[in-house]
Amino acid sequence: MSELERNVFENELAAHTAPALMGVKCANLVSVSLSDEAIYRCLDDFKTRTEQYGLKIRSLCKCRERTMIYVYHEKLLEAWLETAEGFLSGYGYTADMSLDEKLDILAGRMTCGNFPHEIGAFLGYPLEDIIGFIENQGRNCLLCGCWKVYSNAEEAQRTFNIYGRCREILCDRLKNGLDLYQAIESSKEEL
Repeated sequence: MSELERNVFENELAAHTAPALMGVKCANLVSVSLSDEAIYRCLDDFKTRTEQYGLKIRSLCKCRERTMIYVYHEKLLEAWLETAEGFLSGYGYTADMSLDEKLDILAGRMTCGNFPHEIGAFLGYPLEDIIGFIENQGRNCLLCGCWKVYSNAEEAQRTFNIYGRCREILCDRLKNGLDLYQAIESSKEEL
């Protein structure tokens, strides 16, 4: 992979998945525009270099020139999804499914520009807000930030601020010459 492709990939991940990369959030999603070959090399490199942090990555879907990349902490995500079992059961996910099976179903339901409602659970959004979004058809939210908030706007704003700080830290590290993996390692104590 070229240096430019690596930089594009790392900068996109830092800007859009920093909370997951830093272990503050169970998962993030980012859309990247690279050739299939470059994407697979970047994914393989990421898998090798972040295994020690419990981070995982996978492509959820490819649309025209963009690929939706899902970055997650396996243990954090599994714990979060346990709290959302009742909600997810309404979408065909069962408690006895493995995480990979659940992610396969999610990936199968994603299409260009169209996300299934349960994606919010896989991104760690509060269930009250996911349900509020569905019931209000995306309107009438109390706050709009990383997601649309329908309950506890003050707590959500604090969370948005933490996520923003994660992005600032990682992006700053990249601007100062570190690669993504060095930036993740050096920023562990900064929050």
